[in-house]
Amino acid sequence: MIYEEITAASAGTWTLGDLTVNRVGFGAMRLTANADGTPRDREQAINVLRRAIDLGVNHIDTAAFYFSSLRSANELINRALAPYPENLVIVTKVGPGRDPSGDWLPLARPEQLRGQVEENLRQLGRDHLDIVNLRQRGLDSIAEHFGALADLRQAGLIRHLGLSNVRPHHLAEAQAIAPVVCVQNPYGVDYRRGEQDDFVRACGEQGVAFVPFFAIAGAGRETGLSGTDRDAILTIARAHGATAAQVRIAWTLHLGSHVLAIPGTGNPDHLVANVAAGTLRLSPDELALLGSVHESSEHETQLTSGDGNGRGAGDVA
Repeated sequence: MIYEEITAASAGTWTLGDLTVNRVGFGAMRLTANADGTPRDREQAINVLRRAIDLGVNHIDTAAFYFSSLRSANELINRALAPYPENLVIVTKVGPGRDPSGDWLPLARPEQLRGQVEENLRQLGRDHLDIVNLRQRGLDSIAEHFGALADLRQAGLIRHLGLSNVRPHHLAEAQAIAPVVCVQNPYGVDYRRGEQDDFVRACGEQGVAFVPFFAIAGAGRETGLSGTDRDAILTIARAHGATAAQVRIAWTLHLGSHVLAIPGTGNPDHLVANVAAGTLRLSPDELALLGSVHESSEHETQLTSGDGNGRGAGDVA
């Protein structure tokens, strides 16, 4: 397979509100630092972003709290891609925050969300944000927070709204306030399954995109895979001449046309391979084999209301 000839359009498209995106996108979390926390090379990160656009990626996931001691994902995106292509959809998220040293702050109060939105606007060099996800942490009700974002949407600062790290009742609560175009939750072939399977299907029934993060990294989260993988995934990868990461992305895309992939990497070779995963077609037998991976890892499946410090959206590859 000649990966360089494959574009992000290979997996089809989905419409977020009135914005059409290719189902294989790009997560910006890994642009700022390597897995060990050291800053990533600036020029390499800029080149990866530009290469992503060349490969047809038109959906980038980011956040103002994606930064290292030397790098900011939003400002890298601005530097690499502005003036932005007309079809590029940039999705950001608000709620969590970090101080200049990188330490996590308490979840923003509803009245603080405007400041976070404006910070994303400044860093990205935009006059409005395409999509803003409310990333909750530990909230039973998101009505006040989501209502604050709905007001900013009415004011023209935001085009569409989404949710991150939520449970089904959060989606219902938000939909009663304003339209939700996407839900972004941790999920993968062997990570956070169980009740999430039903939520994935429910999102599709409502026309809401489901955008899993850590779909490649799984329980490794920000640090990525440990270097080993499950036998079933490796078996399928060998059969297709693919990598385990590509099988994980392909499984994600097989969940339904409303499911989008946002694998993130600072490695240009990984970027090309991630995009090419959109052409990988899994057979019914292979999907059943991957289902057995779920059954063997069901103890990992419960989605909590907290999910750590709110750090990650966007896969690692």
